[in-house]
Amino acid sequence: MPGPPPMRYLYTPLLYLFLPLILVRLVLRGFKNPAYWRRWLERFGYIPVSGPVDLWLHAVSVGEARAAAPIVNALLDNSNVQSILVTTMTPTGSEQVRQLFGNRVAHCYAPYDYPQVINRFLNRAQPKLVLIMETEMWPNVIRHCHRRGISILFANLRLSERSFQRYLRVAGLMRSVLDQVKGFAVQSEPDADRLCKLGARREAVFVTGSIKFEVNLTASLLEVAQVVRREWGKERPVWIAGSTHEGEETQVLATHAELRREHPDLLLVLVPRHPERFSTVTKIVEKSGHRVARRSETRGVLDATVSVYVGDTMGELALLYAASDIAFVGGSLVATGGHNILEPCALGLPVVFGPHMFNFLQISELAMERQAAIQVADQAQLTAAIRRFLGDPNLRFRVGEAGKALVTENKGALSRTLTMLKALVPWLELRRLPAHLGAGP
Repeated sequence: MPGPPPMRYLYTPLLYLFLPLILVRLVLRGFKNPAYWRRWLERFGYIPVSGPVDLWLHAVSVGEARAAAPIVNALLDNSNVQSILVTTMTPTGSEQVRQLFGNRVAHCYAPYDYPQVINRFLNRAQPKLVLIMETEMWPNVIRHCHRRGISILFANLRLSERSFQRYLRVAGLMRSVLDQVKGFAVQSEPDADRLCKLGARREAVFVTGSIKFEVNLTASLLEVAQVVRREWGKERPVWIAGSTHEGEETQVLATHAELRREHPDLLLVLVPRHPERFSTVTKIVEKSGHRVARRSETRGVLDATVSVYVGDTMGELALLYAASDIAFVGGSLVATGGHNILEPCALGLPVVFGPHMFNFLQISELAMERQAAIQVADQAQLTAAIRRFLGDPNLRFRVGEAGKALVTENKGALSRTLTMLKALVPWLELRRLPAHLGAGP
């Protein structure tokens, strides 16, 4: 008796069954961020882009867009790539693309993974090359690009053990999809091993390291950060909680209240991860009894009685890190999986993060090995870690310098990724690699 049809035949019909739920989810997310209610046609392939474009680069949201920035800039500045379309799935990712690239790239939302939608999108964009950041494996996108002879590559791919186990449940589908990808630039050997076990061809997998180490700190950023710090009060101690999520702000504020008993002039810079939570977090701060100021409303010299400064602007997290003394990186005290710690490391800040760093496991473990960061289990340990750094300037300096060295010594992923692209894409010409890109393979 024949068994059930393979998942590769069930995938698209199941996707159509889920369409009402996808639309409901868009509507519900719009109550938190009204931008989800706009530009729906783009998600169905009706994009405001007229091709052909040399490169379609997909970066699902903010983190992937930031990781893609070195690739986009290097290709536009140092290759024969003249037109790039960047797609995202979220409004915050869309805003990040606008801030990072302005008019240098075209942008729209990525198409949903339905055959008619993908074909409509490809007919309009007509990309010569597709580059997908990290682990966005959409079977119909890959299948229809492959049928049209469009090369598909992945960059900065990380496949955690958790994701690997999930993909194993649909191993047949993944094997057919991965076989159609021309090349994978992965962050580490374990990522490469897992990907090959799922069905990727070993000769198509290149270990390049993480592009997130390619942190480019401009002189202008550091100059503006000095101005901001003078406005806050150069002598007052400042710690920052960046990219925080729901459930973390109350813990951070409890730590801050305890530490202000010992350091009455201590300033907390609190930067929520998602813009739709800016006002909510401000109300949480007010209810906690702290005097709060919002960056969007307060520029210039900060009132000395303000104890919490909410960073409620887009694209300024690096600036706020650069103006601070100690960094806690959020998404880690709650089970979100953490966020990128390399920016504060590159700026020479001692870094603290919570127990949930599974999205940045290798980077966080490396930072701890190099004594560039401290991992804490809960709010009590967070308080102890920040207290220790506040009380010991020499320790702050040593840990900060270790972070800077960690970032500098692990650069090179960008040049290795570009070298992979050049080897696999015959028409791509790289004129030169700027010195700051790293040594390459």
